[in-house]
Amino acid sequence: MTEAEVLDHFRRSGALLEGHFRLSSGLHSDRYLQSALVLQYPELAGQLGAALAERTRHLQPTVVLSPALGGIVIGQEVGRALNVRAQFAERQDGALVLRRGFTIAPDDRVLVVEDVITTGGSTRETMAVAKGAAASVVGAAAIVDRGGGGSQLDVPLQALVRLEVPSYQPDACPLCARGVPVTKPGSRA
Repeated sequence: MTEAEVLDHFRRSGALLEGHFRLSSGLHSDRYLQSALVLQYPELAGQLGAALAERTRHLQPTVVLSPALGGIVIGQEVGRALNVRAQFAERQDGALVLRRGFTIAPDDRVLVVEDVITTGGSTRETMAVAKGAAASVVGAAAIVDRGGGGSQLDVPLQALVRLEVPSYQPDACPLCARGVPVTKPGSRA
């Protein structure tokens, strides 16, 4: 699947939004990628998962681990395509943890899968969950790397789309300076 095809799926499903947004990272941006609008279509979700699986198969993961909420659907599809377990970490008392009976063993090879990476913060937190179980993190994957966040991960990152979208600290945001109302479309409160 090419970058153009992925972006076309985002546009056609209304998932490429323009306006003034507060991202999960706390940064502000004039564009937002609402992956849930693409992933609501099982056929598209399966195609995106299969494409990420093909780019990461060589890492030989034994488990896919995704942060809740945004990474759950794409993580499941990558796990399906790789024929490995797909688990997710969720917030409890502000920190990502494994719950619901999920376990990762020291001999597991973990692939962290996200929908969109901006700063890489959620990905690093998810990697820390795997490392806390003494497992090896063999790589990371995302539908979209929207800001070079993958460069700070210390593992290989595969993204179907690399999209440079400016993001700003709230106190330096030109949209805030112009008085444009900000919305918070993401999954993290």
